[in-house]
Amino acid sequence: GRATLGAIYLMYHYTQMLFNPLEQIAHQIQDLQKAAAGIGRVRELMAKKAAICDGEVASLPEGALPLAFEDVSFHYEDDNELVLKDIAFALEPGRTLGLLGRTGSGKTTLTRLLFRLYEASEGRIRLGGVALRDLKLDCLRRRVAMVTQEVQLFRATVRDNLTFFKPNVPDERIIAVLRDLGMGDWFDRLPQGLDTELQAGGEGLSAGEAQLLAFARAFLGDPGLVILDEPSSRLDPATEKLLERAMDRLLHGRTGIIIAHRL
Repeated sequence: GRATLGAIYLMYHYTQMLFNPLEQIAHQIQDLQKAAAGIGRVRELMAKKAAICDGEVASLPEGALPLAFEDVSFHYEDDNELVLKDIAFALEPGRTLGLLGRTGSGKTTLTRLLFRLYEASEGRIRLGGVALRDLKLDCLRRRVAMVTQEVQLFRATVRDNLTFFKPNVPDERIIAVLRDLGMGDWFDRLPQGLDTELQAGGEGLSAGEAQLLAFARAFLGDPGLVILDEPSSRLDPATEKLLERAMDRLLHGRTGIIIAHRL
């Protein structure tokens, strides 16, 4: 009889009022620990230095670029088994090469070597008569365009998605490229034209529309070499025919490589 029911309730209630903030602090400490670990990993990543060194040559000839693989072999650092062995071919300016092969046969590895995402283990690759090792990476990746089956779109305007946020590309040129690739009707339906915002991942677009936007990106860069890495593998036959016409326009006057797993 030393405590009333009201006093007991108050003690319980005050205890709960103290417990809730303490529980929140415990959860926040866990979040801080995770954040600290994440910051540590980001610092490790930022401290890494690229194994691929930049070259000295800052320019390539205008127009279509010749390409040559000279006895190129490649294996990944953690595996001594050769993925590519003694690959040798020459592609004249303005010609298109088809690469056909099963999954895992090394088709995409060739394109990664072309972009110098990896360095060839042996041999040499020349673009426009210049060895890739001697080219500045910015110059190389400015003159070579690649369209893959996976199209990455940002939550941004049509203009920014096509120009990669470069402010100096005229709207007239962007619209002309869209119409040239057969996307004029699609553009005319946009509520705000080039200022229409697209959703991340291409939500609201068909696979064909997203793929044609990737073609427009490549077109705007005016590359000398275009690589198409199975761009039509996810499309229905009708859309694929539309894409083939866009391919013809994109490859006209340029050197091309088309990668496919079927004829």
